[in-house]
Amino acid sequence: MLTGDQLRQSVGWIAAQQGADGALPWFDGGQLDPWDSVEAAMALDVGAEHQRAAAAYRWLAGRQRADGSWAAEYRDGVETAPAVESNHAGYLAVGLWHSWLVAGDEELVAELWPVVRRGLDLVTRMQLPGGAISWALRPDGTPDDLALVTGNASLFQALRCGLALAELTGEAQPDWELAVVDLGTALREHPDRFGDRSRFSMDWYYPVLGGALSGAAADDRLAASWDTFVVPGLGIRCVSDRPWVTGAETCELALALTAAGRPDEALEQLAAMQHLRHDDGAYWTGFVYPDDTRWPIECTTWTAGAVILAADAIAGATPGAAVFASPATLPDPTASRARAAEIP
Repeated sequence: MLTGDQLRQSVGWIAAQQGADGALPWFDGGQLDPWDSVEAAMALDVGAEHQRAAAAYRWLAGRQRADGSWAAEYRDGVETAPAVESNHAGYLAVGLWHSWLVAGDEELVAELWPVVRRGLDLVTRMQLPGGAISWALRPDGTPDDLALVTGNASLFQALRCGLALAELTGEAQPDWELAVVDLGTALREHPDRFGDRSRFSMDWYYPVLGGALSGAAADDRLAASWDTFVVPGLGIRCVSDRPWVTGAETCELALALTAAGRPDEALEQLAAMQHLRHDDGAYWTGFVYPDDTRWPIECTTWTAGAVILAADAIAGATPGAAVFASPATLPDPTASRARAAEIP
């Protein structure tokens, strides 16, 4: 369905969008946000472009603010949307753990560990009383009352990757352990603590992708909205009320299916979105199928990155595949604390 040469071509296309300073935007000359930049950098590591991935992470490290945050958007290295969002603050932890698994670069881990620590410390400070994490800081520096399922599911994964890095560096982070336990409980048992974004497909599958739901709970979650979002042969809708399939979301569903132990269905979704592939290895963002029209008219590094990460997770071609395919391999403070409670 995808050859090694085709995947290497896509990795090469992502690399061609990268700036000389390491910045990894949506496309050459486009905007950059920290979360999507990390996703594209992980794809570079899968494609054996470790120095490029490290350069993208170093670019982010050089722009981290004193409070552990990043701007929500940059253009040409300049902040163009200064908002502080928790999801952006946390995701470098996933990228660095993934990079360690793929490349084993001890120097990079030592260099970026303080950056990850500051980011996740900010995330824990943004946690609300019910366990959910605020999506953003208000202008006065206090957490907004709104929490989002997609962002929180991603932060559940980020905190667990951060705990894996903490074990690697020998620097325990008990506050993160408490935060991820409470966050997991909120995601699994208290949907009322999150804003209603159920029309977005990401809110549907991200609790499985991030590892908060597994086993029968993951299967039930995926079954509940399958017919709402999945368009056979094309991929999945980004939002339930629009006839618009998007490549990145389809590949992320493939990652969720892989995490749920359903690789054949994951492969089916990865195959379905290949109509978005460009001859140069790039991927169009989306497709409005009644109009037979690609929209928006752009190819993005994070869409190509999602393709590469999904292919790697399904095939298990690199050790980094475990970040998505085997979320149970990450530290589970809930289980650890339950075991501790049983000790007389």
